[in-house]
Amino acid sequence: MTSIHDRETSDGIVPGETMGLLWELEPVVAGELNRHLTQAKEWFPHEYVPWSQGEDFSGPLGGREWTEEELKFSEAARTSLIINLLTEDNLPSYHHAIADIFGFEGPWGEWVGRWTAEEGRHGTAIRDYLVVTRAVDPIALERARMIHMTEGFQPINPGILAGLAYVSFQELATRVSHRNTGSATGDETAERLLQRIALDENLHMVFYRNLLSAAFDIAPDATMQAVWESVRDFAMPGHGIDGFTRKAVQIAVAGIYDLKQHRDEVLWPVLRKWKVFERTDLGPAGEQAREELAAFLTEMDQQVDRFENRREALRARVFSSET
Repeated sequence: MTSIHDRETSDGIVPGETMGLLWELEPVVAGELNRHLTQAKEWFPHEYVPWSQGEDFSGPLGGREWTEEELKFSEAARTSLIINLLTEDNLPSYHHAIADIFGFEGPWGEWVGRWTAEEGRHGTAIRDYLVVTRAVDPIALERARMIHMTEGFQPINPGILAGLAYVSFQELATRVSHRNTGSATGDETAERLLQRIALDENLHMVFYRNLLSAAFDIAPDATMQAVWESVRDFAMPGHGIDGFTRKAVQIAVAGIYDLKQHRDEVLWPVLRKWKVFERTDLGPAGEQAREELAAFLTEMDQQVDRFENRREALRARVFSSET
């Protein structure tokens, strides 16, 4: 059996510095895992799906063929639901990515398994809801799943610190997206389901965010660099979905997930928790990363203002192209 000091990843032997960080963070992982298990509430996807609305589809069971007249929700809400589902569908790739960094042994490995199991409920519940309610084209949905999962997912910035920084932001972004998508549907059942999923995502965010807080105390410069790079290069995990950019604009224009929300509800809450702009333990490399982060956030403020000023014009352009 390999130990935490000699485990290999797909890229070869993990550098000693990285393994040392994993080792130093292991007690924090154990504590955060215990906290998570006391706060996480057991829930069951089947309880959130309106099974009584279901009926057989055409095919081997000889049911009724799906038609476009059965589409539900606004175009933006429907697009966001599908994007969220396809993102959740890619769980095998995410599992591989975090397991490759954290391993399968000890508290790290226990977390990898627990996180994967909890995330697995999300795709199951959303897909069952959409298929049972006939809210979207089930054949197009399955074809999209096959394509997206075949392509898989690769981290933009690999490594433990980059990974922890990214998922701290990403889990919170996913929470906001699920919550706002539920509201956009105008359907009480969909909103209840997505709020339940959002609660899971928030607990996952807290786990990763607290780990990176501990990493700041161990390696402040390297951690600040990882945070800066994650903010700079951030992309939702579903960015590889076909037509993602166009669909993301549609979702942003509808106010489900836009740059202002990304800044105000995702980036800043996490950055404040880490006290990024209050730290006094940074060396030259960390200070440079912090300065670049500050400049980037200032530029983002200008981008947010430009988008908000153009939102209505963009809304007219996006939605007129679909009619």
